[in-house]
Parts: sequence; C-alpha cells; structure tokens
Amino acid sequence: MSLLTKLISLPKRYANPFTMVQDGIMGMNQRNVNYIGRYNRRDLFPLVDNKLLTKRIAIEHNVNTPVLIGSIKSQQDIQNIFDIIGANTEFCIKPAHGSGGKGILVIKDKNAATGNYVKSSGLDITKHELNRHVTNILAGLFSLGGKPDFALIETLIHFDDVFSGFSYDGVPDTRVIVFQGFPVMCMMRLSTSASDGKANLHQGAVGVGICIRTGKAVRAVQYNQPVEYHPDTDRKLSELRVPQWDEVLKLAASCYDMSGLGYIGTDIVLDRDKGPMLLELNARPGLAIQICNNAGLLPRLRLIEALPKRQRFSVEQRVEFAKEHFGVFSPDK
Repeated sequence: MSLLTKLISLPKRYANPFTMVQDGIMGMNQRNVNYIGRYNRRDLFPLVDNKLLTKRIAIEHNVNTPVLIGSIKSQQDIQNIFDIIGANTEFCIKPAHGSGGKGILVIKDKNAATGNYVKSSGLDITKHELNRHVTNILAGLFSLGGKPDFALIETLIHFDDVFSGFSYDGVPDTRVIVFQGFPVMCMMRLSTSASDGKANLHQGAVGVGICIRTGKAVRAVQYNQPVEYHPDTDRKLSELRVPQWDEVLKLAASCYDMSGLGYIGTDIVLDRDKGPMLLELNARPGLAIQICNNAGLLPRLRLIEALPKRQRFSVEQRVEFAKEHFGVFSPDK
C-alpha cells in the first residue's frame, strides 16, 4: 500500500494532512522557519524570554503590567525575601525564564495564627517551603533549558467577576497571536483542577477560541477534544465573552511596537480594578490556538504579508483591520 493510500485511509480520529493543508492549518516546521525564523530577530528573544526585561520595556512603553514587588537573583538574596515581600499578603512568585506556567507560586493570603502563607489552592505553605521553592527557581528547575534563573515577585491579579465559573482556582488569560502588529487569532485559557489552577492547555486547561470581531466564544476544547461545559464548574463555555475587547486587542497589537518581534503570542489578563494587563510575551507561541478556533492561521498570516509594505498602520488601524477580516461572521456571533 502506498504512503498516499495509507494517509487517505487513516481512521477518522486522525486528521487528514491534505485536508489540513487545504484548511490553512500551520504546522510546527512552517511556524519555526517561515514566521519565527523570518520575522523574529534572534537578538530580540531575550526581551521576551526574560520576564524582567519584558516588564522593563513594558513600563518604558506605558503598557499596563502587574507591579513588580522585587526580585531574587542569588541564594544570598533569599535571606531578604520576607523583607522584600513586606506587608504584602497577596503576591505571585515566578521564574524569570519559565515557560508553560511551571514554577509559578500564587499566594492569596497569610495565616495570622501560624505565620504561614496561603496558596491559591487554599493550602498553607510555610516560610521554609517558600524559601525552598525560590531556591528551586534559582537552580533552574523551571527555566528554559534548565539554566540558572532568578525569581520575580509581583502583585496578585484579581480577575474580573465576569469570568466567575469559567475558570477553576486560577486567573484566566487571553492569548492573542500578533503578526506584524495585527492580531490574527485569539483564545482564552481557563484553568481546571486537572491543570492545577494553571492556564496551560497541555496540563488540562480549557482553551476557548475567541472571535476577534466580537470577543465572544467560538469553540472550546480540553485535551484537543470539543467540550461544552467547564469540567469543574459546569459553566456553559459558549456564554463566555471578554469585556473591554477593543482595549485587549489594542494592548496586544502594541506589543509588536514594544518588542520589535514580528510573530508573538501575547498573554493578557483582565484585572477587575486595572483593566487589561500584559502578563507575558512568547516568541514561540504554540499552535493549539488553531484547534480552539477550528481555523488555520496561514490564510490570515498570508493576507497580512500581502499588504503594501510601505503602508503604515496605527495600532487602532491594525485592530480594525483584524476585526474586519478575521471575525466570525455568523448570525449568532
């Protein structure tokens, strides 16, 4: 049997590669060579791989981000960690070079009786355990390539009540793929008990495709399979709609001007008091967003590549272009 015959006769649970090409689905090699390799200068990667540098350039460009309480760069600094934390009872500790949500510790309170801190799960963590977690960060346990790292301590984000029931024990975030400054595809990542409160699809979080035109849910998946309800809260996922949607898109689009990277993933959260905030940037955004949207990235990317090179677009113009060309135009949207 020829390879072509084998591919065509694949069981229905597998995607036919020829159909995927016709649908404009982008594969990893295309992403790495044609978009990341072509549009992302290697010397700019540290700006997004290092969360402290990301925060610095965000501040320089007046981009809203969580406030930095302090950083721990050496074992000697760990001795001063509680002086740095001070009276803060809500904060987040994360590795500067981490990926996939690994190593992030969210503290939501402090137990006055024991002096222990309270994690987002409701469980206590002692000061000794917190110190050990930071030591693991410095040792590179959660960093890209296992290289020595340092820890950032940031103020805690309070997610908007509009998302109640859509996420379990964690802050939902919006991933927007931005190409040459144009938002091209969006999804929300909703934490679950399976993902341990992390908004990571590979760990079991729910991904919800979001219509660029309206900010409404398009399709929801968990472990790459369609779902209608959140597995922990039973909230109907088709009811999800992101408020302040234009501001979310403008924030994402502005990250191109801020970073100089042509193909990036922007992770944005909606704080109930401070509005849309940039959480982090990713120079190698994953491809599962296509599954969440039931659409391929390639037609959208190629449309932007075909635009006149000399034409200058403002952030607002790029957002309007995206809403006009990449929205889901159906009566119920």
